Amino acid sequence: MKVGIIGGGSWGATLANLLSDNGHETLIFDINETQVKGINDSHQHPFFDTLLNEDIKATTNIKEAVEFSNVLLVGVPTKVIRNVLNQINEYSNEPKVLINVSKGIEPQTLLTVSQIAEEVMDEKKLQAVVTLSGPSHAEEVILRKLTVLVAASKNIEAAKLVQQLFSNNTYMRVYTSTDIIGVEVGGSVKNAIALISGVCTGLGLGENARAALISRGALEVIRIVEVMGGLKETVYGLTGIGDLIVTASSMNSRNFQAGLKIGRGEKIEDVVANSRMVVEGARVIISAHEISKKFNLELPIIETAYSVLYENAPINEAIVSILSRQLKAE
Repeated sequence: MKVGIIGGGSWGATLANLLSDNGHETLIFDINETQVKGINDSHQHPFFDTLLNEDIKATTNIKEAVEFSNVLLVGVPTKVIRNVLNQINEYSNEPKVLINVSKGIEPQTLLTVSQIAEEVMDEKKLQAVVTLSGPSHAEEVILRKLTVLVAASKNIEAAKLVQQLFSNNTYMRVYTSTDIIGVEVGGSVKNAIALISGVCTGLGLGENARAALISRGALEVIRIVEVMGGLKETVYGLTGIGDLIVTASSMNSRNFQAGLKIGRGEKIEDVVANSRMVVEGARVIISAHEISKKFNLELPIIETAYSVLYENAPINEAIVSILSRQLKAE
């Protein structure tokens, strides 16, 4: 199978390496000319010490990657997803399975990536959208450490195709799901909770507080998933609780690291601007705040974070405020 990788960041490059291990041809598209040259000339990605497989190639021409592929994998920041999908729509000459590995919810529309794809792309060029998600740090997958993911799609045959593409008997297992909305929303909102977890850690609130945050944060993930049309049961699986655990307490998590810096006094705009990788959690907090308003959801953790990060509420007062809420049964 020929797979075009749109977005050569750490996860895109890692998945290209995994596909190469599994015997598939890959071509990475990225706008960073230095990064593309490094992959082609020395098989080196700037985020890793480990070399990529020698058969992996890269290009700065998205048309080349689209035309090369039988299947397309999209791993770009959600803020540019519409532009990228429009380009795919322009250059594709046949219906393709689109594999989404981006995790975010568009603030203006509150759409997930699969919903944006269905809105933007010509139905004659889109065979199906499959979201590949789960607890996975690129830093571990590139080292071929054991990882388990979920391929979710409304088209179960497309989900099974992706399951076959990525699974192997040494370090990667993939399950299937038809709850693509639950998988996408859960995988996105957990980034917000992970960022907030980093803030709490940066403030020195302790591990008891972090455990409470993750537990109560999972409840807010469930509320958002259900109101967006996903299933509560999905949140209890790999793409919900599993992904939340791995990102809300690990230094390999870009969202946790960003929150850690904010908790230690840096401004969110500076942290986001200076991060080598996109901090989707910062954007998802905005989206979740809008979802809370639209559906009148009770999301005290998300709303408190929004008030601190985007309305300049004093963080100590915000903590007192959330602890002063009416006492009740769990």
